[in-house]
Amino acid sequence: MPRSCLRSLVRRVIQVLLVTLGCLLAAPAMSAAQSSTVLLTRVEGTITPVVADHIEEGLRIAERERHAALLVETDTPGGLLQSTREIVKDVFASGIPVIVYVAPSGARAASAGAYITLSAHVAAMAPGTHIGAGTPVSGQGEEASDKVINDAVAFAVSIAEQRGRNTDFARDMVRDGTAVSDQEALRTDVVDLVAPSRDALLTELDGRRVTVGPADAERQVVLQTAGARVVEHHLGFFGELRQLLASPELAFLFLSIGTLAVIYELAGPGMGFAGITGAILLVLGFVALSVLPFNVAGLLLLGLAAALFVAEVLTPGVGIFAAGGTVSLVLAGVLLFRGELGVDPAVLWPTAVVVGGGSVLAGRLAWRARRAPATTGHEGLLGRQAVVRRVDGGTGQVLLEGAWWTVLGRKSPVTEGQHIRVVDRDGLRLIVENAEPPEDRHNPQEDGS
Repeated sequence: MPRSCLRSLVRRVIQVLLVTLGCLLAAPAMSAAQSSTVLLTRVEGTITPVVADHIEEGLRIAERERHAALLVETDTPGGLLQSTREIVKDVFASGIPVIVYVAPSGARAASAGAYITLSAHVAAMAPGTHIGAGTPVSGQGEEASDKVINDAVAFAVSIAEQRGRNTDFARDMVRDGTAVSDQEALRTDVVDLVAPSRDALLTELDGRRVTVGPADAERQVVLQTAGARVVEHHLGFFGELRQLLASPELAFLFLSIGTLAVIYELAGPGMGFAGITGAILLVLGFVALSVLPFNVAGLLLLGLAAALFVAEVLTPGVGIFAAGGTVSLVLAGVLLFRGELGVDPAVLWPTAVVVGGGSVLAGRLAWRARRAPATTGHEGLLGRQAVVRRVDGGTGQVLLEGAWWTVLGRKSPVTEGQHIRVVDRDGLRLIVENAEPPEDRHNPQEDGS
């Protein structure tokens, strides 16, 4: 074989070997890219303990299933500061990257949402969104005390320092209620990037290094998100229900109106509709309490109010029990929830007045029902008149209330065709006495026809 042909063959063999080696080296990286997944959850509406539990669960799932990151798409007006603190602690301790993306266009990360966005390993916004306005407010919507604001300032600044973000903005958004647009947030190092879509965000983040884990166990992670498959982590039906019920106003309304419905059932037992409705509302109210932080003192006052309303129904008078129950219900609404939570006065006062007035009305209805003459059973037959249709020995047969009754004369035996009046009952027999027949009109029921 000529030497030139031999050299050409050797070069081709070397080329094939190099290509094969390159493919073998690239295969793991390609496989990793193809198998890369991102766990997605959406946070919309108020930040509550339900949302905090949901994000904590998402972090556990993301770590257990080895997702590349947890992506939190958010649009929130804010929420509970205590729940926000729990979320921030979970994010700081997370062993996987957390990406918070304020989206879609028109969304906001206000108040609690701003704290959470600042705490993320990667903070991103969609065009046309804004972030900030983190001044704490009380349960009645008023600005919190200086002590609470100073604590919130320290909290926000510490988050910004931990993530290397703009501490001046963190301070101003709490003290002055500052809020900025997406472009201003990007320019002032409040967020890391602005991305028009989720796919664009994941593509742009690919290859970025982030530090994850608690301070004593930090490690560097390279994001592999380009083309990653998105796996959604939903709140679920019961989670959605708990989130819907996570409102102080709803909890107070359900507990108050449910109590009133049960009182009406006690005042006038009937088909049970009021009782069933009241029981359902009370269950929903206690579900709301299981979500929200509450004070035992407020719950005890709520129980006292219910007891006083029931006392008003059982012993109706001038409304003293109802007045005491109304005052107790108002105090319960004021003291029922902890922290910045509280029942809006626009809901608290009308509800207390309606329930108090309703208990007075229920008491009057119960009093009238107890004093009204009986219309059924033994008492309902007393005084009724009829005509004896058949006689057998010393007893007779009459038709009353659509049924045949055996009658026995009180002083003398009855006779066929005799007009009688029921005066007593002996077991299944009615005790009767003679009655004058009606003169002005013919009563079919009295003659048994």
